[in-house]
Amino acid sequence: MPAQLLRPFARLSPLMLAASLALGGASAAQAQSLSQLFDAARGFDATYLAARSQYDANLAQAAQARAGLLPEVGLGAGANWTRRDSSVSQLDGTSNSQNVTLSASQPLYRPANKLAYDQAQRSIDIAQAQLTQAEQDLILRTSQAYFDVLAAQDTLTFVQAQKKAVAEQLAAAKRNFEVGTATVTDAREAQASYDLVIAQELAAENDLRVKKLTLDQLVGRSSVVPQPLATPVNLPPLQPAEPQAWLDRAGANHPSVLQAQRNLEIAQLETQRAEAGHKPTLDLVGQYQVSRSPSSTQGISGNVRTNNATVGLQFNLPLFAGYAIQNRVKQTLALEEKARVDLESARRGVDLATRSAFLGVVSGQSQVKALEAAEASSQSALEANQLGYQVGVRINIDVLNAQSQLYQTKRDLAQARYNVLLGTLRLKQASGELTPSDLQPIDALLTR
Repeated sequence: MPAQLLRPFARLSPLMLAASLALGGASAAQAQSLSQLFDAARGFDATYLAARSQYDANLAQAAQARAGLLPEVGLGAGANWTRRDSSVSQLDGTSNSQNVTLSASQPLYRPANKLAYDQAQRSIDIAQAQLTQAEQDLILRTSQAYFDVLAAQDTLTFVQAQKKAVAEQLAAAKRNFEVGTATVTDAREAQASYDLVIAQELAAENDLRVKKLTLDQLVGRSSVVPQPLATPVNLPPLQPAEPQAWLDRAGANHPSVLQAQRNLEIAQLETQRAEAGHKPTLDLVGQYQVSRSPSSTQGISGNVRTNNATVGLQFNLPLFAGYAIQNRVKQTLALEEKARVDLESARRGVDLATRSAFLGVVSGQSQVKALEAAEASSQSALEANQLGYQVGVRINIDVLNAQSQLYQTKRDLAQARYNVLLGTLRLKQASGELTPSDLQPIDALLTR
């Protein structure tokens, strides 16, 4: 076979590297890291912003419970006009009266109000845990969209490189057929492979457009260009490497467990509030009233102004409420037991999610190593098929299949690396430790 016909069979690694650099480096000046895009998403994503507003609303709602421990002050005013018609003409006439009343009360002993305030304080922890979960969810959604774009770019790059190699193989098969050194089968097989890779290229281009639109919509920017992984790719080892260490981390501070724990405490306090329905209440009350009305004393005509000030204690003791309090206590005890079961369920769920995420990362790392070995083997197999085709012991379809296997292996390897990085983030989320700072180690793996 002429030397120029062997060019499509050159080693493909430099070709892949050049294509990747061309795709990723074309807009290097505009490329953004994962942390930068997460910061943009945090200020734009509707789901996270809604969670943030809900957090502020929950804080305001919790602060309302403090009102039950503070004094209440009210101001009232009134004016009346009276017309009198009597059988005694001397008593006929009209009169006007006005009054202004300032009243205040201070709870001295209201156990239900104090328990409601304690519940509100625990609800603040729940609101914070819910916001933390929303932030962790945003981290994962941003990372997923980020790596989806990179994976789609890799797929398109590999398909385009495969298209170029198959096109050259097709041209070589046609020339060899024309000079009689190859059969028409070789040409037709090469044409079929070329048609197939064209279809794959169209699908890859559309998939990349969709993935880019998803990332753009998430971060609120247009034509976002994520930074690709730097080559050679060296994934960091998983630390700690033991599952029990991750399980130990997923303790009471996990957002799900913390919410369940606070819900149990709130349910216990609700039972105490229900029981407090039997207890008395004591308030300090005061009132100051200014009134102006016609004199009711004989011999004194005109309007009389009166100032009245009163201070006292108001005591109230429930005696019987139709068994409402007893039934309310039964209800709260049942809800307390439910909250206790929910707490145990949350702990079990965190344990299962952490173990599953840990095994996913370990499996992913093993898969990356296996695909790296498969990539080297596929490269060697391609070269062997190229040599066999050159000496006549292999046919054209063998070379095409070896090319397809190599490109498929490269795509799978790139995706496996992204899955490991995403799996590490999911593991940290499962253990309740995921924070925006966990994106920095991933940024360190990206091209500068």
